[in-house]
Amino acid sequence: IEQRIRPREFSVFAGLDVDKKRIAATFSDHEGVLASVQMAYSSHQLVNYLRKHCCNDTVALAYEVGPTGFGLYDDLEAAGYRCLVVAPSMVPSAPGMRLKTNRLDSKKLSVALRGGQLQSVHVPPGIYRELRHLVQLRDSHVRQMTASKFRIKALLLYEGIAFPEIPGNGQWTRAVLKSIATLACKDSVRFKLNSLLATLAFHKEETLASSRQIRKFCEQEEELRQSIKYLCTVPGIGWITASHVVARIGDWRLLHSPDQIAGFLGLVSSEHSTGDRVERGSITRSGDSRLRNKLIQAAWTAIRKDEELHEFYRRIYNRHPRQIASRKAIVAVARKLTTRIYAVLKEQRPFEPRPLSN
Repeated sequence: IEQRIRPREFSVFAGLDVDKKRIAATFSDHEGVLASVQMAYSSHQLVNYLRKHCCNDTVALAYEVGPTGFGLYDDLEAAGYRCLVVAPSMVPSAPGMRLKTNRLDSKKLSVALRGGQLQSVHVPPGIYRELRHLVQLRDSHVRQMTASKFRIKALLLYEGIAFPEIPGNGQWTRAVLKSIATLACKDSVRFKLNSLLATLAFHKEETLASSRQIRKFCEQEEELRQSIKYLCTVPGIGWITASHVVARIGDWRLLHSPDQIAGFLGLVSSEHSTGDRVERGSITRSGDSRLRNKLIQAAWTAIRKDEELHEFYRRIYNRHPRQIASRKAIVAVARKLTTRIYAVLKEQRPFEPRPLSN
């Protein structure tokens, strides 16, 4: 699937500015702008317009990815039209432009599309979109669990109440929760504390339910089940991280190089070079921050399980000052994990560790 278009293969270029109520569309050809129209947000109405006014033309369309999702893309592709879904940050824009309207935004997309300047994001197939919903739901409940714990700690600190002792692994066990529920405090504080504990219990239960649903869904889909099984053979990667990787990467057949995954997760160095001067900075941190964090957590587990990664971690660690050495080294290990992820997905095989040479 090509993520760009060849302008010479098309005669009309349509830029679409899409919101929940309407579509602003600008049509241009190789000579200039043809027309600008507005219509209700309806893929059926847009397709009818194209068939009526562009029946003898080859049409390419583009719109920015947003809250309306990929439904418009699906309908346009099903109708036989080439459509790009582009990231707003990657659309060329004039720095001095101080006007912004839906019509001008659609014109900007149309002109950039005609110039071959737009690149589509990867539009995942249906099963990967469904898995994304489940993974995002689980992560939302996990974040709310963490937020509830912070609120409980903050409340007790504010009231000068000592927090119960937590085991060495940092887990809020049943004994810890029971101790919090029986702390002596004022009625208003007790009411708020009980509400926070109930919220924590709710999100914990929903996290477990979401996890079960992810497992169930992946078991029903052979392609997902196989990919997750192979990923779980990589040291440090469990099924939670594996399911998130599969959900975000999508169809493994579209992978072309290990650098794609590292770049997508923001694990590559930023660079600002000119002439003979080369300046590389910290990682770009682009893409899915939650998956990047999970992969870094997986890297900490991997260096304890995999001798090759442990030696790699020590080499990187020894190259940097102590105050930043562990951070630099573990990010490098996470980057190395992306090459293993690429290998097992692209080749559809379990990971096989290489013996260390003496």
